[in-house]
Amino acid sequence: MKIGLVSYEFNNGKIEYNIKKIEKAIISANGKADLLCFGETFLQGFDSLSWNYEIDKNIAITKDSFIMDKLKNLSEKYNIDLGIGYIEREREQIFSSFVVIEKGKIIHNYRRITKNWKEYSITDEHYCEGEISETFIYKNREFKIALCGDLWICPEKFKTNGILLWPVYCNFSKDEWENTEQYDYAKQSKLASDNVLLVNSITKDEPISVGGAYYFKNGKIEKSLELDKEDILFVEI
Repeated sequence: MKIGLVSYEFNNGKIEYNIKKIEKAIISANGKADLLCFGETFLQGFDSLSWNYEIDKNIAITKDSFIMDKLKNLSEKYNIDLGIGYIEREREQIFSSFVVIEKGKIIHNYRRITKNWKEYSITDEHYCEGEISETFIYKNREFKIALCGDLWICPEKFKTNGILLWPVYCNFSKDEWENTEQYDYAKQSKLASDNVLLVNSITKDEPISVGGAYYFKNGKIEKSLELDKEDILFVEI
């Protein structure tokens, strides 16, 4: 199985721009990956919400929305499976979620458990978290998903003998990543799985993110991307 971890730039609030970036990555990865994974909330951008529900309900999308159909159609058109972080709405609730699309169909949808994706001091009951990370099967392998701070707050909920996908949005500087954070994240990953795939997005908006992607094997860095450069890390597991 070949998985591509896409560290590309998103623009906050620019869904169509971000979809074009998704398609660009798909074209670039043609024949090189079974599954392409993007970072946390890549579809809308991590800082796309206003924390005013009447505005944000139109930024978040449902699983049966026209925009989600676009992502399914890309999966079918290019014969590649996708894992994408997005802001999800279900009825009057908003979540930070991650959808897995196989052959144009949703096979898994995870909702972040921890609350640091939002400005929780000013948000109301519309902004919600999930409760569990369920195992799902892809290409006959067990997978789980953790989003960003999940693996720091409650790593025990993500333990798996399979593969853990860890999409994040982190705005450490390049020096911080290279000198300390990448090793701390590698060590933390060992608490959940021996095979962890982390992907972070790039953004030039404040706070700036230099992106990056990592394959952590047994708590060590097995493979990684150059920071602050759009690229795809291909991992065969």
